[in-house]
Amino acid sequence: MNTAVALLIFNRPDKTERVLESIRQVKPPKLFVVADGPRPDHPDDVHKCAASRSVIEQVDWDCEVIKNYSDVNMGCGLRISTGLDWVFDQEEMVIILEDDCIPQPTFFGFCEELLERYEDDERIMMICGYNPLTEWKSHQQSYHFSYISVCWGWASWRRAWKYYDFHMELWLEPEVKNRIRDVIGGQRNYLLVERIFDTVHAGKIDTWAFRWFFTRLSQSGLVVTSSTNLVENVGFGEDATHWKKKNADPKRLAQAMSFPLRHPLVVAPDRDYDNMRYKQWRGTLVDRSIKNGKRFLRGIKNSVFSSFSKYGQKAF
Repeated sequence: MNTAVALLIFNRPDKTERVLESIRQVKPPKLFVVADGPRPDHPDDVHKCAASRSVIEQVDWDCEVIKNYSDVNMGCGLRISTGLDWVFDQEEMVIILEDDCIPQPTFFGFCEELLERYEDDERIMMICGYNPLTEWKSHQQSYHFSYISVCWGWASWRRAWKYYDFHMELWLEPEVKNRIRDVIGGQRNYLLVERIFDTVHAGKIDTWAFRWFFTRLSQSGLVVTSSTNLVENVGFGEDATHWKKKNADPKRLAQAMSFPLRHPLVVAPDRDYDNMRYKQWRGTLVDRSIKNGKRFLRGIKNSVFSSFSKYGQKAF
């Protein structure tokens, strides 16, 4: 494999070790590691963060390891945002994993091939290996295009990340809201997303994933989504940042991707897939918490756009 990998870690050494073992199987030539610092009100973080970072010293293949470790806790939103800014300053294209996203080995080849195929296609902003529906038209093609995704095992290009808008300043522009409404297609779905973006813009959620979702929608950016699920999320439980309950999200095992890839005939969003995701989402705690006026995404990961998924920062 020739593509660089970025690994985002915090305070879970056991999970960091598992994802590093997955990365070891493909031996990327370059590994970027972004780590947040210990939280001042969590004494155990000092040891756990140090232990997580020590796992990175286990890299035993020919690999350039480039580290960006914070001494203080920045929070998942700012830490991952600045960390990915740093990564994309150095690389044109990157495969990105968090410490609780365990990819099936074929995930890497899937991302690498499509990063190269769509490198210059401005319509496409992201490649996603996590499919919360587990399977979608896999008998027809290896992937489809959508506007919704979960950031649990993904890849992108500098040309796409350059639009990332942490402060979501464009959200106040009527023209941008109208564009997003057109992209989403459907008033009911738009109102759901509008409530989320209002909450994020107001600073009530420490998230980077919804901001990335906003960035893509504001640019009408498509996501390449695998037809089968290529990544297992193991980040649920007491040590999670947002998903404290082990059963917060159904367990979706990773499956192997078959090669050669079967490419869609046209580059166009699969509206049926997106509508299924919105339908799936509406019945979750995310939507209910908004309706009840409770703190948005309290008790669940602020980055997961769904029944769809996890790390409060990873959601779409």
